[in-house]
Parts: sequence; C-alpha cells; structure tokens
Amino acid sequence: MQSRYQCMIEGNQEVIMNEDVFNTSLRKFLKKVGVTSQREIEKAVRDAVESGRLKGNEKLPAKMVLTLGGVSLTHEITDEIELG
Repeated sequence: MQSRYQCMIEGNQEVIMNEDVFNTSLRKFLKKVGVTSQREIEKAVRDAVESGRLKGNEKLPAKMVLTLGGVSLTHEITDEIELG
C-alpha cells in the first residue's frame, strides 16, 4: 500500500500527497545536487591549484543556498572545505 499524506485546505477541500512519489523525487533531486556540486567544486579547486591561485592547503568558505518554489523555502548552509 502506498503512503499518503492527507490534509484539509480551505474548508472541505482535501489534498492527498503521495509520500512515496514525493520521497523518490526528493532523493533524486538531492542526489543530482550532490553529484553535480561535488564535480563542480573539484574542478574549480583543481583548476585554481594548477594555475597557482591556490596552494592546496587552504580552507575555503562554502555556502549552499536551497530554494523551493511554491512554499517560499530558502535554506542556507555554510561551512568550510579543507584542501589539505
């Protein structure tokens, strides 16, 4: 049986969200974000080290901003990426 999330919106209008579809779609999106972000960061850092802009032992400030339309979500994560 599929998981469903039910809620009441504006009177008697019932909205049913399929949790399985939502979770699968969310995981697919997050995997894509993770894989592509890692690839882009690695490329940028390697290029900077090769060109001499970085030595290879720095700690670089990193920030990721996630936005989700339709629900006015903005979530920011900051951290450091250590090179060596």
